[in-house]
Amino acid sequence: MSTADRITIFAYGSNMRSSRLKARTPSATPLGAGQLKRHALRWHKTGHDGSGKCDVAHTGRDDDTVWGVLYALDPAEKPDLDKAEALGIGYTEKCAAIHIGDEIVEAWFYVAIETSPNLIPFDWYKAFVVEGAREHALPEDYIAALEAVAAYPDDNEERAALNARILTGL
Repeated sequence: MSTADRITIFAYGSNMRSSRLKARTPSATPLGAGQLKRHALRWHKTGHDGSGKCDVAHTGRDDDTVWGVLYALDPAEKPDLDKAEALGIGYTEKCAAIHIGDEIVEAWFYVAIETSPNLIPFDWYKAFVVEGAREHALPEDYIAALEAVAAYPDDNEERAALNARILTGL
């Protein structure tokens, strides 16, 4: 299957981690790190579990950038990803220009529907984001900013254990 037969998505949250995205869409192939300019990363999307999830907020400021990973995937798997991301309930989707080196690629990404400024992510969710950023060699200062985000342990031990297994690829 050529890249022309695939859909390009921009993952900026937990889906940056290849093991996370491949658990949802096995065909996902990383194309490289990219930037969504004039946006800022927020952890304010209301998760169905009550914790904070990542979102991109348009700021219009030239110095704001959200780093993430471009992935190509089989269009037949996109509904599985949409379901996992609760498209239409938790997120809407948008297509925009993503800068990858000197190129600009049009890619789809998710934008939160419901947000709250007081949300905090679970530690396992934050780990997906940080490890995904490390896996794809995002800039060190960006990774440091991700690491600095407050997080708390998930009291649902089964959910925490499942996500720990996905995080490690086991």
